[in-house]
Amino acid sequence: MLIQSSGLSKVKDSVTAKIFFGHEPSTELIAILTVYFVQGILGLARLAVSFFLKDELLLSPTQVSALLGIVALPWIVKPLFGFISDGLPIFGYRRRPYLILSGILGTVSWVSLATIVHTTWAATLAIALGSLSVAVSDVIVDSLVVERARGESQADAGSLQSICWGASAVGGLLTAYLSGWLLQHFSTHTVFGITAIFPLLVSAVAWLIAESPVNKDPENPEQNNFVSVKHQLVQLRQAITQKAIWLPTAFVFIWQATPTADAAFFFFSTNELHFAPEFLGRVRLVTNFASLLGIWVFQRFLKTVPFRVIFGWSTVLSSALGMTMLLLVTHTNRALGIDDHWFSLGDSLILTVMGQIAYMPVLVLAARICPPGVEATLFALLMSVSNLAGMVSYEFGAIAMHWLGITETNFELLWLLVVITNLSTLLPLPFLSWLPAAEEQTQISSLQPASANEPFLPELISEVEATNSQIQSR
Repeated sequence: MLIQSSGLSKVKDSVTAKIFFGHEPSTELIAILTVYFVQGILGLARLAVSFFLKDELLLSPTQVSALLGIVALPWIVKPLFGFISDGLPIFGYRRRPYLILSGILGTVSWVSLATIVHTTWAATLAIALGSLSVAVSDVIVDSLVVERARGESQADAGSLQSICWGASAVGGLLTAYLSGWLLQHFSTHTVFGITAIFPLLVSAVAWLIAESPVNKDPENPEQNNFVSVKHQLVQLRQAITQKAIWLPTAFVFIWQATPTADAAFFFFSTNELHFAPEFLGRVRLVTNFASLLGIWVFQRFLKTVPFRVIFGWSTVLSSALGMTMLLLVTHTNRALGIDDHWFSLGDSLILTVMGQIAYMPVLVLAARICPPGVEATLFALLMSVSNLAGMVSYEFGAIAMHWLGITETNFELLWLLVVITNLSTLLPLPFLSWLPAAEEQTQISSLQPASANEPFLPELISEVEATNSQIQSR
């Protein structure tokens, strides 16, 4: 009996160390990971949305790119959701009720797409509501992670973020191939209906979040809310006026705002290369494996490498490797004896790994600077900058496609779009000095909230950066 107990204890310790990176797998941690898992599993409808816009609403690549930029709006106003969550608790709770509401909203949006949406405007509204649902839950769960990551040692830096994004990647992994397979055999509306089930998991696990009610003066609750909101505004003003915040944030904006050719390439893949939905599901499966690989590579080898080095090399290599897409759009790969399908799989694998590696250090740095009380708001503010850049990226892409005359059937100048989008990713390189230097990076773990008479951030840090939250859409 003792031997059996000892064996189970060793298995538990091994799982805790290798899968949870040393974090105790509590019910709350499982709830947090479930929210990230659902974010990944909602990728089940990603291909269905693309085919719905292309085949049923008959939108052009330019229109699809413009629409994708519009539905990203909820991610741009994420600070508003964090502000509301931090300053306006529901029944005394700042996290749990908002998770419940976000899950319900997500289900409503997907049910609408499955039943009553038949026009472009209705589709835009429904997809935007689904985006709002995920954005709200993302703000809330990010704040929970920030609160817990603050206590990590330098040796464990980024471990909690790595687990969370691993959970998201696993969710995407489980539905990646299935997203294409379902489209091969069922309608987009059926896929939307199936997807509508998963947001309810967020509402269900919200009850497992360990949260104490906010202490208030029962005689004057409105005054308490006013004081809380005012306190947040003061702290946020102190934060965003710091050079250590806006310089790296500007770098991330430039890095992410370059035009994207995603919409054009989707039409090229389906209309020119005739990739079936099932194969596109396999591509998504590969990219989700690549995300997990990128997380592991960062956690194992790169978490102490200076941010400037990671961003610099990943940008240059991604731009160079992205140029290989010219082989596909000009069909040169066929002359080289490389099948279109294999070429696409390999390219997606490499670029996704590099994108994930560049993404992880941003989360670590952003989480470290958030003080108690406004963690949801400030973290969301930092993250939303890259989301705004993502919207600009899609709109720039739409303008470029319109300018080059790329349509659902005309891909004559797609090669030029590939060149433009890849070369433009090099534009941020002259601004790498806006990111923290190596010696500053090692001191980030010592950050503490400043007192009322001190700057919000210690002067030992000269720069801080926000993040890229749209790796797989880049």
